[in-house]
Amino acid sequence: MTTSFALATSLLWGLADFGGGLLTRRTPALTVVVVSQSIAVAVLGAIVFGTGAWSEASGQLWFAVAAGLVGPVAMLGFYKALALGPMGVVSPLGSLGVAVPVAVGLVLGERPGLLQFAGIAVAVVGVVLAGGPQFKGAPVQRQAVWLTLLAAVGFGAVMSLIAEASTTITGLFLALFVQRVMNVAAGGAALYVSVRRGARALPEDGFPWRSLPALGFVGLADVAANGTYAIAAQHGPVTVAAVLASLYPVVTALAARGFLSERLRAVQAAGAALALAGTVLLATG
Repeated sequence: MTTSFALATSLLWGLADFGGGLLTRRTPALTVVVVSQSIAVAVLGAIVFGTGAWSEASGQLWFAVAAGLVGPVAMLGFYKALALGPMGVVSPLGSLGVAVPVAVGLVLGERPGLLQFAGIAVAVVGVVLAGGPQFKGAPVQRQAVWLTLLAAVGFGAVMSLIAEASTTITGLFLALFVQRVMNVAAGGAALYVSVRRGARALPEDGFPWRSLPALGFVGLADVAANGTYAIAAQHGPVTVAAVLASLYPVVTALAARGFLSERLRAVQAAGAALALAGTVLLATG
């Protein structure tokens, strides 16, 4: 169960990142975040109301609040680092956030078997390589490295926090709703500040109405990924769930190959193969 839900998480996150990347080519990243997450809030709000999930409110919701505040900060740091570049260094470093939930699992007493330890090592290396690391060329600014590592820690923290936000399915709906409300609030505040400083909030041709279905998909896929990860982490070793869920850069790279005909670099192809090998070791260990 853990393996299936964690792999579903990586698929959903990978597709959400791919869709978000396409949308930010025409629409400011902050606007993509706020609009997509607002759609997710509306859908989750209807689910929470329909299922009576409000009755599941408890002190655990503070984990969802924290995840909702940390997530946008990590995302903004990551976008800033990508802008500073080079992306060939920033993108793989961002995937190192998997170290946070893995460390949490080890601290809580989880002890994966030998094959699973090998799978973790192989899969993490594969994820980093799948991002297409840049081994030579433009120098890397120290600020870009620190921002990326900060974002990675934030992404990993969100994974750990959302897994602790609820222990029931209806409670998970409520936790995800609270998380997304906080995402919209934090992202909206950042967008307001950005516009006040002179940045554009919309494309030159106005609000991207035609992109609403894609924006909805990005927001809902991201929400679903958080949900499937929470289930995976609650029903099996966090160390295994976190690594398998972090295979999303492989999915993003393959989506770009399939939909945009982008050619995978040799290092990315090798990374994808290693990630697959690590997955097999984790699943069989």
